[in-house]
Amino acid sequence: MRAESGESALDALRELRVRDEPVAVLLADYRMPEMSGLQFLEQAMDIHPRARRALLTAYADTDAAIQAINVVDLDHYLLKPWDPPEEHLYPVVDTLLELWAATAATTGSDVSTRLIGHRWSSRTHDVRDFLGRNAVPYRYLPSDEPEGQRTLEAAGLDESAVPVLVTAAGQALQSPTNADVAAAVGLSTEPATDFYDLVVIGAGPAGLGAAVYAATEGLRTVLVEREATGGQAGQSARIENYLGFPDGVSGAQLTERARRQALRFGAELLTAREVVRLEPRGPARVVVFDDGSEIAAHTVVLATGVTYRLLDSVGLADLTGRGVYYGAAAFEAPACADRDVYLVGGANSAGQAAVFISRYARSVTLLVRSERIEQSMSHYLIEELAALPNVRIRTCAQVIDGGGDEHLEWIEVLDSKAGTKERAPTEFLFVFIGAAPRTDWLDGVVRRDERGFVLAGPDLLVESTRPPGWDVDRDPWHLETSVPGVFVAGDVRADSVKRVASAVGEGAMAVTLVHRYLEKL
Repeated sequence: MRAESGESALDALRELRVRDEPVAVLLADYRMPEMSGLQFLEQAMDIHPRARRALLTAYADTDAAIQAINVVDLDHYLLKPWDPPEEHLYPVVDTLLELWAATAATTGSDVSTRLIGHRWSSRTHDVRDFLGRNAVPYRYLPSDEPEGQRTLEAAGLDESAVPVLVTAAGQALQSPTNADVAAAVGLSTEPATDFYDLVVIGAGPAGLGAAVYAATEGLRTVLVEREATGGQAGQSARIENYLGFPDGVSGAQLTERARRQALRFGAELLTAREVVRLEPRGPARVVVFDDGSEIAAHTVVLATGVTYRLLDSVGLADLTGRGVYYGAAAFEAPACADRDVYLVGGANSAGQAAVFISRYARSVTLLVRSERIEQSMSHYLIEELAALPNVRIRTCAQVIDGGGDEHLEWIEVLDSKAGTKERAPTEFLFVFIGAAPRTDWLDGVVRRDERGFVLAGPDLLVESTRPPGWDVDRDPWHLETSVPGVFVAGDVRADSVKRVASAVGEGAMAVTLVHRYLEKL
């Protein structure tokens, strides 16, 4: 559809809203009658918030395009002229349409999977997070609103049963596990065979990088993920320092593209499968799942990443998923409208979340334990936060307690420099602290450091002595662990650089070493 002016376009969008017809992509020229393209997109996103947004600009207007990235969460901007369109325009529109079609936020009437849940149900939050991060289209129906109540009654259930997932076939699953959800919505959970050239464990940037490069080079590759593709990076509101994305890219967009890329080249992806053991059996490396089943491969890449550390407070632990969130799920941000929100953490992930949530919240307070945020956060992000009027950064501050009845109602903040405590009312606390590796299941098999990070390459040599049990006549290669043929990439590796670009690079490098290992078998 086209329009001659911004106001006529808004009228058309309102009519589509009344008719309940979804809008996939909005394309606006920055210079147009009555209003700028930026002003149009600001109003249009209120009518169709899930439509993808692109701005057409002249070279002189690129500053406006960069401003639009922050104001309207712009997906792309195009410099005029865009001839030939087959090269500069159509591929952009195709990508925006694909992203819209794949997003879990789609709520048109054609979406048959429904989730009925309660605002302060921790398990409802977990299921919504799982569906969203795996790009599964679904409709969310609050259990205390008429449509949710009618759906529960039709299934013969009441509000005590939530969360309830209603599948396309009409099956109602009460408090489903992630594995139940994955099976119900058609995510792949079973391997196609029992032996591969490479098993990649963990589908964050490092695992996705390894899977893409391995699949493109013809290796039989399976990618195993416990929760959802993307890892911590997949939850980032916007990554602005990743090479090749000058206008930034959300973690969800980046990892969804990488997932589709890996699948297109022939890699398998198993979701909601937890690995509990790794066993070397002769030349094979066997991966054992929590249900006792197993697959084997010539090689393995460990890319399990890290998790956020939990706050040391019993009161807050009881409220996880009910106002206390580790990481920032995109669907929680709109609920922060006109609220005072607190975030804990001083690294880029916390800063990116603060920028994103500030678009909705009345105020955002970032609590940083150290004296200077410059020690852990990128300069560009610090400047961006400083320019936001509703964002406040408090250093030497840490959350020591919190509480509430049905959900979070208050937190207690310690000022370690002044030695004072303050109780602050809030319903939302997002936590981004620490990096705890998921490696307990490797105990006794793969060598790790005192914090649980996996040792590799030269770090395994003690006074030029190879690790115990090393049975090949060479030193471990750079990303190779204490088990020959088992490699490590990304944040889970000891002394790694905690950046998306380095994780992707290590994933690709690990595949190069996999090839070298396979040549010697």
